[in-house]
Amino acid sequence: MKTTLLLIFLFISGFISAQTLDGAWKLTHQNGEEVIDVEFIKIYQDDYFAFGAKQVSDNHFIAAGGGPYSLDSGKYIETLDFFTLDPQQVGVSTPFQFDLVNGKMVISANTDNGMLVEIWEKISDSEDALTGNWVITGRKRDEEISRSTPGARRTVKILSGGRFQWIAFNSETKEFSGTGGGTYTAEDGKYVETITFFSRDDSRVGAELGFDFKVIDGEWHHSGLSSKGDPIYEIWTPYAIGYKGK
Repeated sequence: MKTTLLLIFLFISGFISAQTLDGAWKLTHQNGEEVIDVEFIKIYQDDYFAFGAKQVSDNHFIAAGGGPYSLDSGKYIETLDFFTLDPQQVGVSTPFQFDLVNGKMVISANTDNGMLVEIWEKISDSEDALTGNWVITGRKRDEEISRSTPGARRTVKILSGGRFQWIAFNSETKEFSGTGGGTYTAEDGKYVETITFFSRDDSRVGAELGFDFKVIDGEWHHSGLSSKGDPIYEIWTPYAIGYKGK
């Protein structure tokens, strides 16, 4: 009997540890209430997460947060690199109880505002050539490429499950500069994104932007015209390589 229980325990623990959160998720319930008026989309990729939230009625931006996370045997921990609702939480690691129930993610924790229980449903875990967590490390101007090493102040772009989100922030000063996100496609060297939320200008929601892309030596070369019509050429490096941390 003890051997059977041990095997069951090891199987469950191994199952939870083997789960990957990579992909895009949508918040469906919070503290027992269905989430209807606000859309929360959370993207996980390469041990990093980011979320953006907006009002459904008028696309007004509400909040964003994200940073590295870990999941091991039901122990789920988030550490915030940026958080618009409470910048003082940047750098703080929060442990959550984690469960998978009928394919949905249930996370809960005691917070300063009481018990928090959230249910998230996966939208997609599709992958493509640009699936990853990226940090900008270079730009081309007048045929000259300038490179930089991201520090506390950095711009990150996470893509997974057909969703993207970029964030500009400073993890030391806890300053947040902006974010935007939505859906995207990356096929045959063409990258197209459709904005579903934008912290700087709600009127940009619904806009579609197209770019050329190439993956060269593991880096994403992104070129085209900005939303203002200016030519851009950016180089994005996988976050784990481009950002070394402290």
